[in-house]
Amino acid sequence: MASITIRNMEDGVKARLRVRAAQHGRSMEEEARQILRQAVASTPPSANLADLAETLFGNRGVELEPHPAVRAREPPDFGS
Repeated sequence: MASITIRNMEDGVKARLRVRAAQHGRSMEEEARQILRQAVASTPPSANLADLAETLFGNRGVELEPHPAVRAREPPDFGS
């Protein structure tokens, strides 16, 4: 089994964890393990940008107008 140490936890968070553990009849360590198990189990798999776009916009695609041609500016003259 692995172990972790949580440093710099705010006093208020620790107090609320202690109360929550007591409400569930568990130690603070077991309560923290339960919270972490639930958080990791509910994390959706990461999607790439293409999957996210398809989820948001479907598989319809988008028609865009081409950008009008623009004349490139002259390069600067450094006195060569």
